[in-house]
Amino acid sequence: MKWTDKPWVLAPLAVLAALVLQGCDEAPMEQTTSEPKAKSLVIHHNLGTTEISSTPERVAVLDMNEADFLDQLEVPIAGMVKDYVPHFLAAYGADSDVQDLGAITQPNLERIYALKPDLILMTPIQAAQYDDLSELAPTLHFDVDFRDSHGDHIGDVTEHLLLLGKLFDKEKLAESKAEELKAKVEAVHQVTEGRPETALIVMHNNGSFSSFGTRSRYGFVFDSLGVKPASRIADNSLHGQPVSSEFIHQANPDILYIIDRTAVMERRPVMRADQMSNPLLRETKAWKNGNVVFVDADAWYITAASVTSLELLMDDVIKGYRSSPSG
Repeated sequence: MKWTDKPWVLAPLAVLAALVLQGCDEAPMEQTTSEPKAKSLVIHHNLGTTEISSTPERVAVLDMNEADFLDQLEVPIAGMVKDYVPHFLAAYGADSDVQDLGAITQPNLERIYALKPDLILMTPIQAAQYDDLSELAPTLHFDVDFRDSHGDHIGDVTEHLLLLGKLFDKEKLAESKAEELKAKVEAVHQVTEGRPETALIVMHNNGSFSSFGTRSRYGFVFDSLGVKPASRIADNSLHGQPVSSEFIHQANPDILYIIDRTAVMERRPVMRADQMSNPLLRETKAWKNGNVVFVDADAWYITAASVTSLELLMDDVIKGYRSSPSG
């Protein structure tokens, strides 16, 4: 069954024409009745084209970044995946009126169908299910690169925020949030600009480590936030480049950002510096100077591509400089 066969997502029959431009365009539609004019949005994204003929009212959310966008825009969520919900969205995870749509990596299509959504929001994590999802309802893909954010990651987040603002008639609120995000980026630059310290971003996973460099999912920390990398390692895998304690010791960063993936997967508090007894890490400049930041794992690992997560992430970046001898 095609989504166009479903009565809850049928487009108005009075549409005569819609202006289609690259990206997302809005045009009033001529109607044969005296009803208020509706809008039509035609959105081009990496997986195809999605046409929205009216403001969505029942939204299925398949990624926590998208859930945060809707939370920021004060848009109700009809259903979302609930396997890993960040602390700043915990109220949605606990709300029985927000239907559980399964897992982030494998959303439950039967539950989505039963939800009868008029819009599905997804990210590259669900790319393999795009065709099936599009059969259920108009499906919008968030064009963000979770493997290599080098370039304009924050710009991509801002653009998506403004797009959703237009889609849900929340333009002014979206613009206000975008300005707040821009101001936060500028505040980070005031801290990092001209600073000599180098930093390393590593993920801790049950005693093992992986590193994220300038062309990784956290590449934007270096090229958009002005943090100087302690290593030029290039890797665009989702979980980084596996590295040893010796590698971290040799890189000898001034600042060490540690993402505790184990805390996320085991749903426990993020570890503290005094709980990590690795002797080689304790010999780094970062450890000796007190510049080891165990970051907000929910913001960095589960999301990192939404308004709230970026703000929390930038707070963590700033923390790395506060104990520095140059600070």
